[in-house]
Amino acid sequence: MPSKSTHRRTRLAALAVATASCATYAVALTGTAHAATVAVHDIQGTTRISPYKGQAVTDVAGIVTAVRTTGSKGFWIQDPNPDDDPATSEGVFVYTGSAPKVAVGDAVTVSGTVTEYVVSTGNQSLTEISKPTVTVVSSGNALPAATAITAKSVPDAYAPAGDSAAGNSINGLTLDPSAYALDYYESLEGMSVAIGSSRVVTASNAYDELWVTVKPHENRTARGGSLYRSYDDQNTGRLQVMPLNSAQEFPTVDVGDRLTGTTEGPLDFNSYGGYTISAATIGAAEPGGIERETTKKQSSRELAVATYNVENLDPSDGTFAAHASAIVNNLQAPDIVSLEEIQDNNGAKDDGTVAADRTMGKLIDAIVAAGGPRYDWRSIDPVNDKDGGEPGGNIRQVFLFNPERVSFTDRAGGDATTAVRVTRVGGAAQLTASPGRVDPANTAWDASRKPLAGEFVFRGKTVFVIANHLNSKGGDYALTSQFQPVPRSSETQRHAQATAVNTFVKSIYAAQKNADVIALGDINDFEFSDTAKILEGDGDLYSGIKSLPKKERYTYDYQGNSQVLDQILVSPSIRKGGFDYDSVHINSEFHDQISDHDPQVLRFRP
Repeated sequence: MPSKSTHRRTRLAALAVATASCATYAVALTGTAHAATVAVHDIQGTTRISPYKGQAVTDVAGIVTAVRTTGSKGFWIQDPNPDDDPATSEGVFVYTGSAPKVAVGDAVTVSGTVTEYVVSTGNQSLTEISKPTVTVVSSGNALPAATAITAKSVPDAYAPAGDSAAGNSINGLTLDPSAYALDYYESLEGMSVAIGSSRVVTASNAYDELWVTVKPHENRTARGGSLYRSYDDQNTGRLQVMPLNSAQEFPTVDVGDRLTGTTEGPLDFNSYGGYTISAATIGAAEPGGIERETTKKQSSRELAVATYNVENLDPSDGTFAAHASAIVNNLQAPDIVSLEEIQDNNGAKDDGTVAADRTMGKLIDAIVAAGGPRYDWRSIDPVNDKDGGEPGGNIRQVFLFNPERVSFTDRAGGDATTAVRVTRVGGAAQLTASPGRVDPANTAWDASRKPLAGEFVFRGKTVFVIANHLNSKGGDYALTSQFQPVPRSSETQRHAQATAVNTFVKSIYAAQKNADVIALGDINDFEFSDTAKILEGDGDLYSGIKSLPKKERYTYDYQGNSQVLDQILVSPSIRKGGFDYDSVHINSEFHDQISDHDPQVLRFRP
């Protein structure tokens, strides 16, 4: 077999004789006298980092397979004469920064600087040629055939373990595309790829993004998503699909729908999802038929407790009627609702406002208008700009409750900075303040929402409820990170928060061993996570979502993974007495969601 250099000389000679008139990108390249003449697969190399990183290259030949005129402007070229190494991609992105002056089918040579473009810390990079001088040799050439990505071609293992000598980075490891999904996708970076009819596993959004799976049987949820079951089960068949250019028509789809036919384009890598098909051709949308769920109505003797993240709700939002309908109809008017992300009366305007009575008044009125009960509410205003979230919004948890069904025990003394404690009165546990905040001075709650504790009475029995919104996963590296296993730095604070909540729950049991306790909210972590294990302790609590069949355990959908973030955890007394649990899928799977979280409902008899 001829060598790469022989292939290279033959290809350049063929391109040279075809040159009649040539168009050139007018970007001068410094140091071209020392530039290397290489093929695309030489630039891509057998690892994630090009062996020519930072170096000038000349006359890199290829056929233009796609042109991007919006966003990160440039075009892709692919070598029509591949080598025999499956680890080396034959395609590469040429970054122009302005509208490219080439067309699909042009045979070109490109001179420029090889760059590894990284948008966010910890992510993998995109190999590209920047500062290009482009010569169009001929036009109207046949395009290299797109590589088919299928269930069989994608390995079941997600990523290799990183090099411990390089901080667990996989960047320097030789790609093994037959063993690892991330290596397989990297070996196709910049090349034209195609997928056949594929199921949607994350709905389309306002940014013209959606996710599909090429593995229809991989951890399928009951409604068509891909279940994120553990840190080692990342769902290798997931791929993001975006339009090549923003002017393209983009389908509106929900989870469980299908893109039928062929979706085709260069395989890109971006910081908002990793490997992405920049699709010049997008399959047609075929509805899967999922509908928003409705939970069962609680009986007269059952207490229904729910948690619902309403996503930065403030009086200026247009979602009050929709949230009200969800609470009344889909959730069947629970007796107690822990609301997360209730903002203050003027939302993100950062003027010192912390009260949320207008926000709550508008929601309660909307619930009545939707045919529901007139709820009451309790909360504690935070210290301005001390609880994280959108600056100026002052998000907090709120207890929404139906006074016709359940009573709230008001006990003075609770404020933003005073810690609620537990005392024993008449042989029973009692909060020193209701509502009250759990350990608000603990550094675990810095720039984060403090838990809200309250006492409720249902049919003469006291139930302690702790509403939580633990710190987000912001700062964690993506699953496609160059570091494997993926660092999850946000867990440090969340574990400290879980410890504080568990300690408070234990203080209730110390006063009353058989107390009915519920800790619920946006836990911002999975049911299999150490955060959940710390909350549960040694049988102190039990996450109710684990009572569901595995394929129904999800409350959130992110980058093609249906996963758990919202949880309702119950005391041994509630678990022993029995309960019904429902993750009510009304948001996460839909393109027209009013929140990115699905509410959770627990029904039990105290």
